[in-house]
Amino acid sequence: MEMTGILIATAIVGGVGLFVGLFLGAAAIKFKVEVDEKEEAVLGVLPGNNCGGCGYAGCSNLAAAIAKGEAPVNACPVGGEKVGQMIAQIMGVEAGKSVRQVAFVQCQGDCDRTKRDYAYSGIEDCKMMSFVPGGGEKACSYGCLGYGSCVKACPFDAIHIVNGVAVVDKETCKACGKCIAVCPKNLITLIPYDAKHAVACSNRDKGPVTMKACEVGCIGCQLCKKNCPADAIVIDQFNATIDQEKCTGCGTCKEKCPKKAIV
Repeated sequence: MEMTGILIATAIVGGVGLFVGLFLGAAAIKFKVEVDEKEEAVLGVLPGNNCGGCGYAGCSNLAAAIAKGEAPVNACPVGGEKVGQMIAQIMGVEAGKSVRQVAFVQCQGDCDRTKRDYAYSGIEDCKMMSFVPGGGEKACSYGCLGYGSCVKACPFDAIHIVNGVAVVDKETCKACGKCIAVCPKNLITLIPYDAKHAVACSNRDKGPVTMKACEVGCIGCQLCKKNCPADAIVIDQFNATIDQEKCTGCGTCKEKCPKKAIV
């Protein structure tokens, strides 16, 4: 009698298991999501950092967009030209020319060159400085605060605080844009990796005000613009900007700048 009960119980359990298995198998077939083979191949080539530098939430989203033709094959800033060419082969298209970009901090106002209005003691986070008088302890209200919000945001350890100002390691930088997004002063921008010169200042104050705050701030004197043979410099709100597409790298602007704001 006991053996019969055991056999019946075993049969019931086995039958339930078989039914559940068949049901799940049928459900998997019915609700199966078709995956684009090209999308899978593209995802396999992408570096997998999920940094968002391409403008998409992650590598899987970018792969889907590329497979649908909604994003260029060289959209990944981390993978660069090499990955772009591999994806182009998968998609059967030309990769096109891509220019390597790197982050650049438009400020040289370190602890030795910038005056301080007061001594700050508190949370060391640049984003919190908007609640502090004057937007921070440095006399220049446009300059780098030096508390490393960009450092914390960088997934590649490519930016560090050196003597109170952020400095980018261009060899390590992948141009993902994380530091740009987090900087409350909007000091960081992308420039070509092989750019010869750039203005390392974002100050918009008039010359006399700038000179009181920082030794190396752009004063909008226009000497760089007037002497540039390629007409590659624009002055806007007392601050110079170099058009990298026009710049020939002659170095005249750097030579003429009285404040050494061009590096």
